[in-house]
Amino acid sequence: MYNTDLPSRADLPTSAQLKRSTFIAALTALALLVTVVMPSEYAIDPTGAGRLLGLTNMGEIKTQLAAEAAADETASAKASAERMTQMVPPAELMARMDRIENLLVALTAEQPASQPSPTGEAVAQDNVTVGEIAPAEAPAIAAAPVVETTSEAPIRPDGRQDELSFTLAPGQGAEVKLVMRQGAKANFSWTADGGVVNFETHGDGGGQSVSYEKGRSVPADEGAIEAAFDGNHGWFWRNRGDREITLTITTEGNYIDIKRVI
Repeated sequence: MYNTDLPSRADLPTSAQLKRSTFIAALTALALLVTVVMPSEYAIDPTGAGRLLGLTNMGEIKTQLAAEAAADETASAKASAERMTQMVPPAELMARMDRIENLLVALTAEQPASQPSPTGEAVAQDNVTVGEIAPAEAPAIAAAPVVETTSEAPIRPDGRQDELSFTLAPGQGAEVKLVMRQGAKANFSWTADGGVVNFETHGDGGGQSVSYEKGRSVPADEGAIEAAFDGNHGWFWRNRGDREITLTITTEGNYIDIKRVI
């Protein structure tokens, strides 16, 4: 049994009523799209209602964050491609070359006092008579001399200091990275002269990535970075102001190299 009686034909809505309801629903959806969805999601406010409701500001923030995320992704992809083409850091390559050079100098400096001939005779040098070597008179092997070299040793990562300064136009971004080993530490200090910047301190390398700190509308920052893994660790800045600024960063600590990626 049915709990209620089936509606009669007279109780059912007519075609005109259905069309009217569909038209009203479409107009309502369109009004919500223009006054709520577009301002809050895309910062597009053709009617001005979104600005009155405070939704346009929300859309502007979302759009800005999306643009910064896209820029960060592009920078990370560029840094990964650069690491693939740079198998050995320049500082480490120079250190290896210096060690090989020192080893070659040490090997060529070892000169024996005398060398026996295949017949058992000792070859005398400096016009000394050649004769048989008595068993009790075997020549002593000269000690290898101490090798001294005047070439400067490669710069050690610890205690390194650097300073970079560059200009950012309105809307422009920049990225600076330190090449660091896991557990290495570096102190830093940067200032934005003439305005403020949005920034993120992060690292990437070996298929890993980490975000240390983020900030919006910041004039300066200082602190220390401890590398979570081997790779590139540093900063990304973007000038969201309407005038040009000069950004200066000073670093000091245990890192191999410093480079501007963007």
